[in-house]
Amino acid sequence: MLRLYRGLPRPVYVLFAATIMNGVGIFVYPFMVLLLTQHLGYSDAWTGAFMSVASLAYLPGSFAGGKLADKIGRKKVMIAGQLMASAMFVVCGFLGSSRLIPLFIFLNLLFDGMTDPARSALMTDVTNPENRQASFSLNYLGHNMGFAAGPVIAGLFFYRAPQWLFFGNAIAATVSIIFVAFMVPESKPDQAAIEASYRSESTEKAYPGGLFKALFSRPRLMLLALCITFFSFSYSQSLFALPLYTTRLFGEAGATLYGSMMSLNAVVVVCSNAFIVMILRKHHPLRNIALAGVLYAIGFACMGFATIPVVFYLLTVIFTLGEVVDATNTHYYIANNTPMSHRARFNAILPVIMGFGHGLAPLIGGQISARHGLSVLWILVGATALVGAAGVFLLYLTEPRKMQ
Repeated sequence: MLRLYRGLPRPVYVLFAATIMNGVGIFVYPFMVLLLTQHLGYSDAWTGAFMSVASLAYLPGSFAGGKLADKIGRKKVMIAGQLMASAMFVVCGFLGSSRLIPLFIFLNLLFDGMTDPARSALMTDVTNPENRQASFSLNYLGHNMGFAAGPVIAGLFFYRAPQWLFFGNAIAATVSIIFVAFMVPESKPDQAAIEASYRSESTEKAYPGGLFKALFSRPRLMLLALCITFFSFSYSQSLFALPLYTTRLFGEAGATLYGSMMSLNAVVVVCSNAFIVMILRKHHPLRNIALAGVLYAIGFACMGFATIPVVFYLLTVIFTLGEVVDATNTHYYIANNTPMSHRARFNAILPVIMGFGHGLAPLIGGQISARHGLSVLWILVGATALVGAAGVFLLYLTEPRKMQ
């Protein structure tokens, strides 16, 4: 299976190493709900509302970052955005239990939003359709190799030294961007490459119009993004409902259980990633994405019936397999059908559409939790994933034959 990752472009391996470091340091967001409820004393409903509102900070950052990355280059935007995002977490680390912490979390999301479109565009720039799925798979693998350790470390910090959730996250992110700054060249296509693409029949050829004309020239990408919204609503409950559910069932031990589930999530990704790519790449990406939705539905809908740790671990394996299938096919399909002239901007707006469910999840989840309990919420989450899977499968059935 390791042969899948041989012979990739050198920048891909550098980004892989940087992503591992960044993944190790993702301390804050897996424990965001517990930070706000247990450390700062906010209610479930307030926490859900804040997480939904805070996710809106990603929008202006993402749009600005995408525009700048297509105009001035990927690296400049990545470095500036990552350093500013890290600075916001350093401030949070010094604030203790101050009620100002949510404000700086909001600002962190703003600057993080600037970074992501440039990072995605850079990865697409340095690959081609033949090596792209393996390259994306390797980058995703690196994230999870780091994330396998991150939540365990964060779980140890949470009750003993919560400020180090912020400091550790900031340090790791800064180190990772240093790798990119010194070892990855600027990748933005020049005008000659863009002009040459107009004469090709590639699905990545440049588009001469603005962002919205380019988007509507790719309607199937827009429809796919809307379907993935249902997945993001479901998967986001692993960050909102799942830590609440485990801590209410098991008390303080629930935080440790949740951390170990998130680490198991990363371990399953690391162990299954290459194998899943190898066995599914002969099938159309849209068909694979629909399968991911079914796995999400099973993993999350059954969560409301779990009462012992072993069942939680089993369901974590199931929804993680859905995550792997989703991650290794969705971005691959989008990258292969995005005009090279608009890569960063597409990587700004499409994740926003796909992540709309992520923004709604804490708000809706908090209200359902308060009124009906978390068990009812899990049933809704499973049904939502099935709706998304059905939509993606319809896209697959109507895919033009030349794209299959």
